[in-house]
Amino acid sequence: MTIRIVFRRLFRYRSIRLTPDGVRFVLLAVGIGVASINTGNNLLYLLFAMMLSLIVISGILSERCFKQLQITRHLPPAIFANQAATAAFIIANRSPRFPIFSVRAMDVVGDEVVERGVHLLQVSPASTTIQSYPLLVPRRGLYRLDGIKLLTRFPFGLFVKSATIPVVAQILVYPEVRALAPMLCDDLAILGHEQALAQRGQGTALHNLRLYQPGDDSRSIHWRTTARKSLLIVRETEAEDLRRVAIVLQTFHPESSRMLDAPENFEKAVILAASLAVFFTERGYEIRLVAGEQEITYEAGESHLLRMLALLAMCRPCADTIDCHSPKSVNGNEWTIHVSAWADSEPVETSSDCRVLLATDYV
Repeated sequence: MTIRIVFRRLFRYRSIRLTPDGVRFVLLAVGIGVASINTGNNLLYLLFAMMLSLIVISGILSERCFKQLQITRHLPPAIFANQAATAAFIIANRSPRFPIFSVRAMDVVGDEVVERGVHLLQVSPASTTIQSYPLLVPRRGLYRLDGIKLLTRFPFGLFVKSATIPVVAQILVYPEVRALAPMLCDDLAILGHEQALAQRGQGTALHNLRLYQPGDDSRSIHWRTTARKSLLIVRETEAEDLRRVAIVLQTFHPESSRMLDAPENFEKAVILAASLAVFFTERGYEIRLVAGEQEITYEAGESHLLRMLALLAMCRPCADTIDCHSPKSVNGNEWTIHVSAWADSEPVETSSDCRVLLATDYV
């Protein structure tokens, strides 16, 4: 019993099967073995022993390939649904003298093996090679890669030997981002231009006076105050337009909506919300994202965009019998865009600083 447990632990990630050529070779070896026993011919015994030795050598050399090979996976920092990304296998030969031949590498996702088209003909001794492959995920969400499967027919092509290496990785796939319609872009580009914001920014109105700091533009020095206080004083201007927007994603579906269309419509709403977040980030807006009960407060920049996309990647729809309605009230001094997934959802009170976009009309 102890020996069986040891063998299970040693070979639980290994498997082997015969190729068509291997089946013919084994049948031929069995036939020659039977003939040598019946006839007592020493030449047949020699031939039978040679064929058995080839089978043993094949197993030893193929196992040596896996023993000397070290493989890791490199994933891109950001992966979007339905957008091709590039991942890579980093394969190293730890043997200082012997090369590795004919190895295929694939990803293991759950109980399935995903072909990546990576086939190494040779890895030189004490060397490392990087094999890139396209990675395309059709839907957003969190995915788990359970391991890497290696296959080889080396050296004689009689057996296909496989080894599964438990290299676990998780992929957060962001929602698909699409280009917004030109008419919608023109409408969104002017948001906030007619409202002033009492904070520092690009403009002409005076916002504040402060001491000069290294790196300040010399043209911003307020000379009158500088002469009066004998200190270098610079002026800060006030922003002339409102550069912040709140994106509110509706996460509930009304009972009157058809359940067959609910997942598809919600995915369109998520795509629209993600596309809006990218659109406003590229234009330097501060963005607040609300998706159901989850919220990300105002901030700008690429890191803030990735946090919003991560929230959108994991959000799920829920029935309107559950208290998961997106908030209708907004803060002052902000533009709000409500992204609705269904036309028969609960109406949102619109105002001059609020827009309602139906996802099915834009995606």
